[in-house]
Amino acid sequence: MQPFRFAILASSAARGPGTPGEAWTALARRAESLGYGTLLIPDHLGRQLAPIAALASAAAATATLRVGPFVFANDFRHPFMLAGEAATLDVLSGGRLELGLGAGWRVTDYRMLGLPYDEPKVRVDRLIEATALLKRLFAGERVDHVGTHYRLERARLHPLPVQRPHPPIQIGGGGPRMLRFAAREADIVGLLPQFDRLGRPIVTQATEAATERKAAIVRQAAGERWDRLEINVIVFDAGLAGSGAGPLASIASAAKAAAVGLVGTPYVLYGTLPRVRDLLLRRRDRTGINYYALPARCMTAMAPLVEAMSGR
Repeated sequence: MQPFRFAILASSAARGPGTPGEAWTALARRAESLGYGTLLIPDHLGRQLAPIAALASAAAATATLRVGPFVFANDFRHPFMLAGEAATLDVLSGGRLELGLGAGWRVTDYRMLGLPYDEPKVRVDRLIEATALLKRLFAGERVDHVGTHYRLERARLHPLPVQRPHPPIQIGGGGPRMLRFAAREADIVGLLPQFDRLGRPIVTQATEAATERKAAIVRQAAGERWDRLEINVIVFDAGLAGSGAGPLASIASAAKAAAVGLVGTPYVLYGTLPRVRDLLLRRRDRTGINYYALPARCMTAMAPLVEAMSGR
């Protein structure tokens, strides 16, 4: 059973004094000071900071904060190019990269790039092939490869990542095939609702019961690896009742906690600190979930939970 840890997920910093760059590095330093272990950034096109440069900037502004994509869309980058970017980030951060990988899901990103939005099987096939190549490159192999989707000739990575044999790999998934693949190949498995063929999340998969079924798939596929895996979920909204955020915020958190209790989902966290703490402990016993990614707007409000639970 892995200890709890918490990340902040942000695509840019909220408007504030100074330049956008200063706001971004201030957000990273604030997350570190509040005890968050990792700063994560999504990989989409449009209204967000580009992830590789943003992660490098955040790492340079902090001392212990881990950084990572949540998650790199595999179809946007050739695995040899991605291996080089990831290894360089790991070197420049002193070994603080978490490498999140996914098959890609947002239709509008593919449309803006002029890429075909292939059926899930094809996108997952590409991710599986790319992940194997990334691991070989991180290991320092000279890679010659002719596959279904990629071709490499005498490819060798330099510099190699600081973390050996490679930075921790996170693979998120919602469908059984992705979950089994992640269980076998990842260090961190992200449990997500599955997306339909149009790139829309299937809401019925966001329940506690559905998440427990996904965790069971991972546990069975992981076998002896299960005890070494970290299990992650992304939280889309969160708040603590009675956290000192003001009476209106506490009332809102209490009302949302009651609503979430009726639905039952791990993707929203509301309640008093003792109740949320107990919920996380019970959920970890059932599903192994130990790693929560919280939205940046909830960073301060959820700091008491981070202080109480990190490392436990």
